Amino acid sequence: MQIGYARVSTADQSVDSQVAALSAAGCDRVFEETASGAKADRRVLAEVLDYLRPDDAFVVFKLDRVARSLPHLLEIMETLKSRGIGFQSLTEEINTTTPGGKLLFHVMAAIAEFERDLIRERTMHGLKAARAKGRVGGRPRQMTDNKIEAARTLLQDGTPVRDVANMLSVSVPTIYRWIPGATR
Repeated sequence: MQIGYARVSTADQSVDSQVAALSAAGCDRVFEETASGAKADRRVLAEVLDYLRPDDAFVVFKLDRVARSLPHLLEIMETLKSRGIGFQSLTEEINTTTPGGKLLFHVMAAIAEFERDLIRERTMHGLKAARAKGRVGGRPRQMTDNKIEAARTLLQDGTPVRDVANMLSVSVPTIYRWIPGATR
């Protein structure tokens, strides 16, 4: 049996075109879901994966309709493979029920993983080069040297910590963190 899965992200979108394509591809049943692809817990996706039996084919209109990332897609594919279930994506023309489809899927997955590794490598080199030039990532410090000196002076003059924090536009814990020994 061919079992389809159609998903849209928001209620104002329609699954109609996906359902029509899945039906035209020969799906015996189509599960429909409205949920963000970023959500790890999609009830209908879990239901369709549970519904599938060995020798069935899980059919989607497009890869991004089923998985939120490549690792998630590979996890789903491995689960399907271990259960003897095929996978087909209509848009990308992937069909793991054929030897050529299996090869194409693995080649695409390897290329995607290679690209992720290249991006990670370029990011690390960029951060290293920026550090070498004296640039540091992250948020700017709230307490500059001038603010620290002003806070010390105000606290020594008897100004309450809360008032000092308000004057410097920082939180009370920030004052305690930067001025050891500050008292209420």
